[in-house]
Amino acid sequence: MKDNKNDNVYRSKFHDELTDQLFEAILCLNDLGECYRFFEDICTVNEIKSLAQRLEVARMLKADKTYNEIADKTHASTATISRVNRSLHYGADGYKLILDRLYSKEE
Repeated sequence: MKDNKNDNVYRSKFHDELTDQLFEAILCLNDLGECYRFFEDICTVNEIKSLAQRLEVARMLKADKTYNEIADKTHASTATISRVNRSLHYGADGYKLILDRLYSKEE
């Protein structure tokens, strides 16, 4: 839930010290090369591919693509598409935040 004093403060359901440490580490990365190096060490290839797939599913959902179009392009299951869609509508607005920032960079 968001803190009324500061919209950037968000308390996650899974907030803890180790997760803070992970996110602080991610915030220390300077470029794509560093991201690839860190995530290759900390995640499996399948975990990285799953995260990338979910982000693309979110992007396509936001662009009003159909489940069939999304499944054809990303090979995501309808369960994954549905889960991402639910997060877009009822989640913590993380997808919205990052997609808005990615789109603003492209313009």
